[in-house]
Amino acid sequence: LEEILSRFPADGPATVIVQHMPVDFTAAFAKRLNTLCAMHVREAVDGDPLVNGLVLVAPGGKHLRVIKNGGHYGVRVEDGDPVRFHKPSVDVLFQSVARAAGANSMGVILTGMGDDGARGLLAMRQVGAQTVGQAEATSVVFGMPKVADEMGAVEMVVPLERIADAALTWTRAFSRKMQAVRPPLPPTH
Repeated sequence: LEEILSRFPADGPATVIVQHMPVDFTAAFAKRLNTLCAMHVREAVDGDPLVNGLVLVAPGGKHLRVIKNGGHYGVRVEDGDPVRFHKPSVDVLFQSVARAAGANSMGVILTGMGDDGARGLLAMRQVGAQTVGQAEATSVVFGMPKVADEMGAVEMVVPLERIADAALTWTRAFSRKMQAVRPPLPPTH
């Protein structure tokens, strides 16, 4: 995560992260990342808005969901049962992103054991989101990205050192596309 986030500019794309960490570790983890990144990184709080320049890390022992409220996105931090032994669960996050943001989102699955995130990433891809899996050569454990790729959830396989560039390229192109489809504002007098 440090490799990716440290390459984002201060106004980088709104980012949400699920890291398999226990309670009481995620706040310190987010604080450490905050010292290394131009974007503001902190542990998510229920109701936080998703805005450029902000990275939210799921609290240990809680699920993180993305919600849409009118024309804006935010997060819900919720208790609940573990999903396939994980809380927070990447699948919970990605499935909520698929429902709330659909094709207006990008999902990235990184190195890790097991299959958490694969089903959720597939749900994102099925609604038109950009999906990325970390390449085996740069993964410490090629479990989660491998399962996601085998399920057809991964659109692009990218080495770790190129994931930030891929994310920034996609978000810039998406922003240009959205600007092109918005009608111009009427003149004000």
